[in-house]
Amino acid sequence: MNNDIENWQERNRQHLSAALNWLRLRLMRMAESAAGEDVSLRENKVTEAEITQAAEVVSSAEETEPSPALVILSRRFGLSRFEQAVLLLCSAVEFDTHIPSLCARAQGELNRCFPTFALALSVFDEPSWDVLSPERPLRYWRLIEIGQPGAQSLITSPLRADERIVNYLKGLNYLDDRLIPLLAPFDVPAGETNLSPSQQKIAASVVQHLDSSRNGVMPVTQLVGMDTLSKQLVAQQIATTLGLHLNRLPTELLPIQPVELEALARLLQRESTLLPIAIYLDAHEPDTVVKPEGSKQHTAVPLNRFLARTQGIFFLSSREVRSNPGRATIAFEVKKPTSAEQQAAWADTLKDAANDSPGLLAGQFNLNISTINQVVRRMFAEPGSNGHSLHERLWDACLVSTGPKLDILAQRLEPKATWDDIVLPEEANDLLHQITDQIKQRSKVYDTWGFRKKLNRGFGINALFTGDSGTGKTMAAEVIANELRLKLYRIDLSGVVSKYIGETEKNLRRLFDAAEDGGAILFFDEADALFGKRSEVKDSHDRYANIEINYLLQRMEAYNGLAILATNMKNALDKAFVRRLRFIVDFPFPGMKERKIIIQKVFPSEVPKGKLDYDRLARLSLTGGSINNIAINSAFMAAQSGSPVTMELILSAARAEFRKMERPVKESDFQWCEPERMVL
Repeated sequence: MNNDIENWQERNRQHLSAALNWLRLRLMRMAESAAGEDVSLRENKVTEAEITQAAEVVSSAEETEPSPALVILSRRFGLSRFEQAVLLLCSAVEFDTHIPSLCARAQGELNRCFPTFALALSVFDEPSWDVLSPERPLRYWRLIEIGQPGAQSLITSPLRADERIVNYLKGLNYLDDRLIPLLAPFDVPAGETNLSPSQQKIAASVVQHLDSSRNGVMPVTQLVGMDTLSKQLVAQQIATTLGLHLNRLPTELLPIQPVELEALARLLQRESTLLPIAIYLDAHEPDTVVKPEGSKQHTAVPLNRFLARTQGIFFLSSREVRSNPGRATIAFEVKKPTSAEQQAAWADTLKDAANDSPGLLAGQFNLNISTINQVVRRMFAEPGSNGHSLHERLWDACLVSTGPKLDILAQRLEPKATWDDIVLPEEANDLLHQITDQIKQRSKVYDTWGFRKKLNRGFGINALFTGDSGTGKTMAAEVIANELRLKLYRIDLSGVVSKYIGETEKNLRRLFDAAEDGGAILFFDEADALFGKRSEVKDSHDRYANIEINYLLQRMEAYNGLAILATNMKNALDKAFVRRLRFIVDFPFPGMKERKIIIQKVFPSEVPKGKLDYDRLARLSLTGGSINNIAINSAFMAAQSGSPVTMELILSAARAEFRKMERPVKESDFQWCEPERMVL
């Protein structure tokens, strides 16, 4: 391969040298005529025979295969012989230091040491006036640049070849440096385009369509779906099959001004003619955001105009099919591998070490084949097991792989609570265990037992936690996350809801898209900020509120993991929305029995304690959250005084907690006298 390149470069150099020699002779002959001398009396005059012989050498060099760069470029852009000669003249200034002076002599003016259209029309045979037209290739494709100062005529203005074109003629073919700031590096690592059978089928269909369109206008390939990586993997595979280099262009980087957009479109199309490239356009966000009053705030670039003004192979990545993207399209929906394909990939990658891990991993995590391979390679490359089993190490590696995107969008909670820490009525406790068990057995029920084939939606597991603040909703989410060894993310819905119509769905979409790989429990706090009795539409705000709620429930039902809604106001939720939730767990205000157990468990075993009357403390009407605050505050007071935690300190902290909550304080309830017999 390297020898072929070196041989072509040498033949291209020979052709360019011959072409420059022919050009010098033409300019020298023109210079002799411009000088007004009797050239027939000069011994070193340029003869017509010399020019003809030089032209024959050039013609012979052009017939080599593969063709020289100038011939290839002329063929691809449809240059006439005269336009090819003009381009050579403009480029020669960069190749040969004698050319500028020859241009000046040929034009009869010493200060005009640059090519012009006037010079080209005079020095070459069969000149054509239409070479000046902006619709002809030299100007349309910006192969040459015209420096036309002030009122100077076009025909006498300086010409120069574009730097990218000069380098191409020299044999250097690389991406135009004006495009480098716009074309982002592709996310898919080299050699990591492993596709599942379902994704391979889509890639093969696209290749077939593009191959059949090579002699006509290439359609834009729309890759539709929520998972960006899957679409990038498919696009990379298609590009590799077609022998193309894939470059990613985020649509937000496209210029807004029509003139700049037109220049970029031509530059990209010119580049796709010179290089085997394809462009991957990211267009995931909607073009506009509608405000409540009905006006529109434009946020996207004129993508349709850009596509209408350029040709080449383009992949358009979007969530939904765009009905009018500017030119003919073909659309394909791209999804992640099916659960069965992921399970097969885990089994194939792990081989003899598989055991039950493939089913469990495929049931919880939603990964592409390339990601699965990376996880396994990274896990086996790490030294030591740290006492963890193979399955635990694989599980942890998946958690690391799926976490970063969500970390920047939601608050990550470190789950520390266990089943022993939470105190709930038996019914609520049983429901929490059911939720946990369903997540563990999801792969068996949906895939092994075939429910996935019968259901169109509802594969996600969702729950509503209702109860006053401090009754244990967040702790219950921690317990489930701890039991399942999953990450827990808290999302404050009051911060997600936006007054701008469409913005709330966009915020929710980002969250769910980031969590789609699995490995996370989504805990939506303050759900009453979005849910309410909105089913009766009174105005446009209610209608859009219903759309937002339906969107959230739809994504929760389709979410591959566990999504939990938490609210302090169950009565504010409309029954039509509540029916779509699989579990509803009530967290009641704890009674005396529950409060006593909570107080007994709230202090770590390391905390020094005096004799505590748990029955007395349980009479304080407090939630578990408030009891936890009192325990921490009393511990700090004990540490400061150098004593154990005593009843006096706990009651003092309880008094402060009551006042903080603006509840009435009866001093006799917070005074303590040591009885003769204490309850230990």
